[in-house]
Amino acid sequence: MELGSVFLILAILVIVGVYLYAPLTKRSRRLDTEEAHEISALKAERDRAINALQELDFDFKLGKIPAEDYPEQRAALLQKGADILRKLDELEPASSSAKNAETRIENAAASKRADSTTQTAEPNDEDIEAMIAARRKRHKSKSAGFCPKCGKPVLVTDKFCPSCGKALGG
Repeated sequence: MELGSVFLILAILVIVGVYLYAPLTKRSRRLDTEEAHEISALKAERDRAINALQELDFDFKLGKIPAEDYPEQRAALLQKGADILRKLDELEPASSSAKNAETRIENAAASKRADSTTQTAEPNDEDIEAMIAARRKRHKSKSAGFCPKCGKPVLVTDKFCPSCGKALGG
């Protein structure tokens, strides 16, 4: 047998092996995709539980929820969030931490609440004047005023009025 025919037979065997192995790789990718979808769904459910907990706290502060019902509803939401986090930890063991699942839900709700209630401090008069001056400077560099013929606004870079075509002194 010649060396070329040996290489041809080896190449055919490699191609057949790759062809037979291909379905096995697709199945593992499909399992990874299904797991990724499940993780995504659990994360969305976790966010809904956090939002529901935040709304429950807000409604309680406004007096919409009676004081006797609030602890039960809050405990139920915390339990639901904890269950979701446990499922997530089973699917993503690398992201699990030593914290208790209920504590993690509580911290997430508190951080969302803090983000929504933070207000920026009002700027003082000097800051406002500086912002106005900067805006006027930007505006002057863009606008050259108005066309002497039609009165439409023109830019510094315009040689002719975009509306009426009058030549601008430049």
